[in-house]
Amino acid sequence: MLRLALKMLFGDRAKYAMLVCGLSFCALLMTQQSSVFCGLLLWSTATVRNIQVPIWVADEKVEQVNEVVPLRDVEVQRVRSVPGVDWAVPLFWNILQARLPDGTFQAIQLTGLDSATLVGRPVKMQAGRIEDLRLPNAVIVDQVAIKKFARKGIALRVGSTFEINDKEARVVGICETYRSFLGQPYVFTTYSRALEYSPPQRKKLCFVLVQPRADTPLATVLERINQLRGLRAFAADDFAWKTIVWYFVNTGIPISFGIVVLLGVVVGVAIAGQTFYLFIHENLRFMAALKAMGAGMGMLARMVFLQAFTVGFTGYGFGVGLTALFGNAVLTRGEPPFYMPWQILVFTGVVIVLICCLSALVGLVKIARAEVAIVFK
Repeated sequence: MLRLALKMLFGDRAKYAMLVCGLSFCALLMTQQSSVFCGLLLWSTATVRNIQVPIWVADEKVEQVNEVVPLRDVEVQRVRSVPGVDWAVPLFWNILQARLPDGTFQAIQLTGLDSATLVGRPVKMQAGRIEDLRLPNAVIVDQVAIKKFARKGIALRVGSTFEINDKEARVVGICETYRSFLGQPYVFTTYSRALEYSPPQRKKLCFVLVQPRADTPLATVLERINQLRGLRAFAADDFAWKTIVWYFVNTGIPISFGIVVLLGVVVGVAIAGQTFYLFIHENLRFMAALKAMGAGMGMLARMVFLQAFTVGFTGYGFGVGLTALFGNAVLTRGEPPFYMPWQILVFTGVVIVLICCLSALVGLVKIARAEVAIVFK
């Protein structure tokens, strides 16, 4: 009987293809948009992932990593004096304007690392040496800067120069970084030189980067630093999650992507439900004949659910496969953002199963109400 159900399904190729295409589009839309949404939120934590340290210390009012409230330079010494702190170094991070050789401007995310230790340095270098950052007027740019400058007709390479706040910046290296939510390239230099590049103001320290001692638990060091007046310490993972939550709550991104995902669900329900209903309606005589021959509703229900889930899993596979191809293509380009964790696959699979169940139930209601005498009409 179950084999007969599959023959009935595959026999109507037009409706079978329409069902598969409808559910594939539904799965593609939900998976692709959810992955882009997750990728966009992941971009918001780029600074934390690029500067890999266990503890970040900021002003007590800071809620996420892209929010900078300047601190006094003395805060570095205060943090160093906390029991359990192995070392603490300053970090400058702010958005400034770079003036290109042809006079055009490009916004950059200037990152000033501790001159002695270079803590927070880029992990992967494409060209040059990180140690050259200590040379006069030296900066290291990332791969995004190469693309941004190239669009303006500037071929940026090791040895190229541009200006930051009317001061020369000479490229001594090119690195790879995680792309930022703000979309601007990262430019690394030393902390002291970053202060020279930045506009004059009373306080310029942005964050204090901390490494706890090996014999002191991370939570203990965080608690001790938080007791300092005016400061707030974050574990790196917590800081990243707080940044994601901040963008989730305070921006319209979730609503925009949520509407698109909801439309995907509606389209899937409309197309699959209507098409499957028509499929059952056209095969109603055969189902009634099976009832007349003694097939119970339990057997007919298994047949209908088998048909619905066969179409559903096929459409799910095609939709997720197309999303994976899309993700592979955009990851090589670096944009748009794309991140597809396993939770998205589970979410899409659950929605497809619910659509299949709803479609099957609609068909079963039609079969249950059908009279056996319809066979003779």
